[in-house]
Amino acid sequence: MKQVLLDTNCFSGLLKGDEPVLNTIGEAERVYMSIFVLGELLFGFKGGTREIGNRDLLKQFLSKPTVRILQATEETADYFSEIMYMLKKSGNKIPINDVWIAAHSMEYAAVLLTYDRHFENVQGLRLWKT
Repeated sequence: MKQVLLDTNCFSGLLKGDEPVLNTIGEAERVYMSIFVLGELLFGFKGGTREIGNRDLLKQFLSKPTVRILQATEETADYFSEIMYMLKKSGNKIPINDVWIAAHSMEYAAVLLTYDRHFENVQGLRLWKT
């Protein structure tokens, strides 16, 4: 996999030394983090007992030359609308932040690294296979 997008649960796995996540990230040429994943992580850190340490680890990770934060654009919004429409038509729902994350993944043609199975409801989304 050349390009991957890291979901919140896989970043948490990375911090815990999850070998499949570590190996996949280590082999990727580019690792994307959606601004929506960043928001979820920062929110999660606030509820924990190691907020400062986790923020420091995140900052170190984001400073790596292969890592890039993705901002929302008009194109992201277009992907979002297509995914939402398809999910509504099929009668499937996923959390709204995950629709944005899927939109970023599709926009950048990246494989989504996640343990969340509900992403399987998004047609055309390239998912990581463990």
